[in-house]
Amino acid sequence: MVEIIEKEDFIKRLTDLRLYKGVSAREMSLAIGQSAGYINNIENGVNLPSMTTFFYICEYLSIEPKDFFDTKSTNPAKINELLEAAKSLNNEQLNNLIALAKDLRQ
Repeated sequence: MVEIIEKEDFIKRLTDLRLYKGVSAREMSLAIGQSAGYINNIENGVNLPSMTTFFYICEYLSIEPKDFFDTKSTNPAKINELLEAAKSLNNEQLNNLIALAKDLRQ
């Protein structure tokens, strides 16, 4: 099932992900090859990115486009980093990591 995201939700998600990365809107705008106020214009509801620019935004945030729309994941870049690190762990280490994650949730 595909979840439809409203403009306001898109703006909030972009802002949240940018803040998780710890960068200013200006810094992000310039890093993706846009004018200094580009991300501010999106976050203020003035315009939305083209599909191509959306892909650049996701690349800059170190996430896949599907991660952008997974609003249950507060920091998908960190989750992807954890998953990459977990790939080289053995079964016992993975079980320990899972137990730790479950313990931290409580």
